[in-house]
Amino acid sequence: MSLDSLSDFITALDRAGELHRITAPVRVHLELTEIADRVSKQPNGGKALLFEHAVLRDGTRSPYPVAINLFGSMRRMAMALGVDDLESIGARITELLDLKVPEGLFGKLSLLPRLMEIAKFPPRMKSGTPACQEIVWRGDEIDLDKIPVLTCWPEDGGPYITLTMVISKDPARGIRNVGMYRVQQLDKQSVAMHWQRHKTGAEHMRQMAARGEKMPVCIAIGADPASMYSASAPLPPNIDEFLFAGFLRRDPVRLAKAVTCDLEVPADADFVIEGYIDPADALVIEGPFGDHTGFYSEADLYPKVYVTAVTMRKNPVYSTTIVGRPPMEDFYLGHATERIFLPLLKLTTPEVVDYHMPAEGGFHNLVFVSIDKKYPGHADKVMHALWGQGLMSLAKVLVVVDKEVNVRNPVEAWWAALNNIDPERDVRFTMGPVDVLDHASRAFTYGSKMGIDATRKWPEEGSTRVWPRVIAMDDATKAKVDALWPTLGIS
Repeated sequence: MSLDSLSDFITALDRAGELHRITAPVRVHLELTEIADRVSKQPNGGKALLFEHAVLRDGTRSPYPVAINLFGSMRRMAMALGVDDLESIGARITELLDLKVPEGLFGKLSLLPRLMEIAKFPPRMKSGTPACQEIVWRGDEIDLDKIPVLTCWPEDGGPYITLTMVISKDPARGIRNVGMYRVQQLDKQSVAMHWQRHKTGAEHMRQMAARGEKMPVCIAIGADPASMYSASAPLPPNIDEFLFAGFLRRDPVRLAKAVTCDLEVPADADFVIEGYIDPADALVIEGPFGDHTGFYSEADLYPKVYVTAVTMRKNPVYSTTIVGRPPMEDFYLGHATERIFLPLLKLTTPEVVDYHMPAEGGFHNLVFVSIDKKYPGHADKVMHALWGQGLMSLAKVLVVVDKEVNVRNPVEAWWAALNNIDPERDVRFTMGPVDVLDHASRAFTYGSKMGIDATRKWPEEGSTRVWPRVIAMDDATKAKVDALWPTLGIS
């Protein structure tokens, strides 16, 4: 089944037994979060939820169902991207990166299938009235209170739109960016845009401010699941997220021109909030917000978006997510990124075998990395290489282990690390940028980082002792016990 819209995805989840429908009335103010939080912490992430009777803040029933925890399991994340195993996407990227031009005509012709596959990905404009504009609110019709925007946690600064595709363009080059930024509803016709200073959307706003121009922005909610995921992916600034979504789904994303600004939006989006930012305006208070670290992030100053239109499908579903004390739905979105982008990490740091960001670390707080160690100081080289890689620059703690350690099993990774380190010799400290949400850093977005070299030590690295071998039974004995096992009565 082709997943071209949110409704397609929900139907597929329902057929696969991955969706639970809730018909009881549930308030979007706190109650829905509490239910979703409990479900997301069930084994394997629980089920996706569809609240068919969401109650708005004024006590009335929302005309729009609310979907949450859609991506909150390994199975649903794979379903969203149309694969059985997320590793297969990384394998496709590896194949595309390995474009060594062979000799001879027939060798060169063998490249054509891969090159033609790339050519299929760019998004395409849809003619006629797109589904996302079947209903259009303008002027006094605009009322964000009619949309079931969640107030997630008791101390949040207001209701928040969370599972977003925030669309903007580089004013000089026209390159589109689609980011997943949280958006706080301020009133019926305005919102506050939370994009951190290192995000591409924030850079677009700085460029518009330098030009003295207002910045158009669109906030799409609900679309094909590959596009929804791609908004969260840490792509380079010159790579269009809708192009990447086309690659993931093996089919171009269909776009449509927004009704009040010069931006393109997903033609099959459930909701699109169109508007603009005036860089000459004073920033507004946004927050606090119960964040993915499990703590509230402080209120701060961010730009205000004036809403010029709200467009939607005839029967839209409002998709959302919540973050808080892990594990939650965002862990599975992050896990997909971890698996998909490993080949790109290996492109610049080929000695990396695998890496993993466990839920407890909230992504940026802890990264396990296994390497194929070739020389003294190799772990140090990898630490600094990773701290120079995009959002990996925000990693607070990097733990580097040898290639045979399964870093996707944190228990095994810590077992190897804690046995292999002499803390004074093997722990490194450095300074650099940190996540804006890191409340423990000494300054806003700036603080220290720790690297732990938990690899086997070479003599040049100060080890004068014999490094022990890991305990393991011999293969012959294991084979004998395998044959004997069924007779032992051990379940």
